[in-house]
Amino acid sequence: MRRQVLMFVGLVSFALSSTTAMQAPPTQPAATAPANVIDSNVRHDVVAKLSDALHNNYIFPDVGEKAAQKINAALASGEYDGLSDASAFAARLSSDVAAVAHDKHMSIASMSAPPPPPPAGASTMPRADAGITRADKLGGGVGYIEVIGFPPATAFKPTLDKAMLALKGSRALIIDDRRNGGGSPDGVAYLVSFLAPPKKTVEINDIVSRVPNTNTLKRERLYSKPTPVSFAGVPVYVLTSKNTFSGGEEFAYDVQTHKLGKIVGDVTGGGANPTGPVDLGHGFMAMIPFGRAENPITKTNWEGRGVQPDVPVLAQDALKAALTRLGRKPAIDIATASLKQVFAPRRHLSRGQRQSLANSLPGSPAEIPITPR
Repeated sequence: MRRQVLMFVGLVSFALSSTTAMQAPPTQPAATAPANVIDSNVRHDVVAKLSDALHNNYIFPDVGEKAAQKINAALASGEYDGLSDASAFAARLSSDVAAVAHDKHMSIASMSAPPPPPPAGASTMPRADAGITRADKLGGGVGYIEVIGFPPATAFKPTLDKAMLALKGSRALIIDDRRNGGGSPDGVAYLVSFLAPPKKTVEINDIVSRVPNTNTLKRERLYSKPTPVSFAGVPVYVLTSKNTFSGGEEFAYDVQTHKLGKIVGDVTGGGANPTGPVDLGHGFMAMIPFGRAENPITKTNWEGRGVQPDVPVLAQDALKAALTRLGRKPAIDIATASLKQVFAPRRHLSRGQRQSLANSLPGSPAEIPITPR
């Protein structure tokens, strides 16, 4: 049986039904929030299970060992004794592990706690269909598409094919990656395939993962696939922001390293390690990176550094900068730049379509799972 894992879990929620704008879940006032009180037995049990997960699953065994030593030492010295609130305990564990691992995909959460309110000024994600919000034809034969998430290729392909076919004949292509929080590596590889040489199979990215409970590593190579239309050889600009994360970053990094286009915008978030969930019991869940991305050209990835843009500008100016480089009249947003929108998300999904998406994306709406081949 193949192991099901979560790959490149990003910063955005990716809804099973993408027919409505994704709103932050409502939060309860603090006075009515349920008590999430834990005792010493729970703390000891959670630390023990987290230590085992770090020992047995984390992609870097030596770092996992040091992180496990840190939380066990903190537990033994009584540093966790005053943490009777589940959320506070989870936050402290996350902080202690992060101080050793410095891994942006590593986290511990109390699943029974009410969700935190969205950050001040945070915007809701737009309505999307399989991660695609829209595709447009701009002046001068420039095509535009925004992708905010990467479902597995089987779910991604039909919708992406439709959107990209609508842009057929574009003399240049702008791919808006600024709100992309990640997803499945094979979904990333399929989008890259539209830019790669159509008559050549290209090794796009590798995932090096740890076999659980061992120090053995295995490698999975992701290759380009045939696509119904090709944009190979046309100028391509990928727009990025500091919120471009995980699989969204992989896409930008793949395009840059394979010399398929230029990156325009901010440095990205800097998270490159594929991640899987570990149930710690008592309502606690850990996200433990079990693998790392390895680009076949650079032999490394963007972890901790982010993808460095070829054209560094503020994210909000990225579209304008790309259009300027293409010799077009600059526009601050796509609504202003668009001559015709040629793809929009479906407003309603049939029962069968909803079930198909649910089957391809098991887990919570904030998690993007794939099954490795």
